[in-house]
Amino acid sequence: MIGPADAQAETERVVFIDDEAEVRRANGQSLELEGFAVETFAAAEPALAAILAAPPGVVVTDVRLPGLDGVALLARLRRIDPDLPVILITGHGDIRMAVAAMQEGAYDFLAKPYPAEALVGSVRRALERRRLVMENRALRARLDAAIEEDPAFLGTSQEIVSLRALVREVAQADVDVLVFGETGSGKEVVAGALHRWSRRAERNLVAMNCGALPDSVVESELFGHEAGAFTGALKRRVGRIEHAQGGTLFLDEIESMPLPLQVKLLRVLQERKVEPLGTNEVRPVDMRVVAATKVDLGQAAAQGTFRDDLYHRLNVITVTIPPLRDRGDDVLLLFQHFLRRAAERFARPVPPVTPAIRDHLRRHAWPGNVRELGHFAERCALGLAAAQPAAEIAAGSLTDQVDRFERQLIRDELIMAGGDVRAAAEALGLPRKTLYDKMARHGLTPGDYR
Repeated sequence: MIGPADAQAETERVVFIDDEAEVRRANGQSLELEGFAVETFAAAEPALAAILAAPPGVVVTDVRLPGLDGVALLARLRRIDPDLPVILITGHGDIRMAVAAMQEGAYDFLAKPYPAEALVGSVRRALERRRLVMENRALRARLDAAIEEDPAFLGTSQEIVSLRALVREVAQADVDVLVFGETGSGKEVVAGALHRWSRRAERNLVAMNCGALPDSVVESELFGHEAGAFTGALKRRVGRIEHAQGGTLFLDEIESMPLPLQVKLLRVLQERKVEPLGTNEVRPVDMRVVAATKVDLGQAAAQGTFRDDLYHRLNVITVTIPPLRDRGDDVLLLFQHFLRRAAERFARPVPPVTPAIRDHLRRHAWPGNVRELGHFAERCALGLAAAQPAAEIAAGSLTDQVDRFERQLIRDELIMAGGDVRAAAEALGLPRKTLYDKMARHGLTPGDYR
């Protein structure tokens, strides 16, 4: 397939093929007067060589040519690049040939004699389509490259290869998705990939952490409100659901959503309509919902902490992210990736991966998954990891290890944020009050990190 290199130049060029010199001159002149760059050829073979050397934005060719005819050229170009627009022209007005050519993938069909405006209009539309195709190709290439750098997808284990393939397939299905994974496993990355790889990629990806907002504001944030809907509602606010119109709504920590709001969300999912606070107006919404959770919602539903009907509505397709401890050699690959990135960020040389670090990577259970591994890599890049050897990190009960990990994680974020609790809370996805409570329990003071 012809690649997107130098897309701007490519999408402005027109190749025109006709064995009659006067037709080539007149049509070439008409196109040039409209600002198009035109190359004319008397036969298909030299034109094909030029197309392969420097792909144009559109090809206009007569059907009746010496040697390789226009229909055969169309077939050849379709094999090279099925998205390259080809406009066929003929002096015979053969309707059956026109229908057959369109079925074979011709962009348009013009019967001689045709006005110059018809040719110019067809070429302009074809070039616009080509521009969109090339822009989408470039975008897909950039997105694919970026996805390969995302922690949740970087690796060669069968678990991550299967996850990557599943997410690509599900993204095209345009159904609501439930993403299940432990803390720090990359649920938000999977949600982003589901959006970027879907037909909704050009619209908004709207995220909301259901556990990071007080119950008193969650409803307004999600559904929106009209001016005067409640005390303090001075103006209309568009909720996250409406803002996701045409795109994707990502609800993280869906298990934290208050039960009364779960009823309203269920109605939105079933009817694809939203009713903001303070109005009886019902507004249609077209969106995909990706909900993420770190708990078993089926068990939560059985215990009455999550609505059973909402669970079954969300559980059409479930994407389960494997924990880092089950990904084998991916741990070292991810660590090296994070280490290089951290060293670049801190403007330091990449430190060596010592046998002690390798041993820690192999033995540690990584309860914080990819997020914990990333922070460990940052500590290594800063030369801070030596203070906490593998044996010490892994010692004690699971509760002790989790407490130690939580303290280290909060400490790291305070270091990165220069003691700014607001920034650290945002990075950790916690309300500031919750972070302050945890800091007090672990004996951490913001002033020590400024």
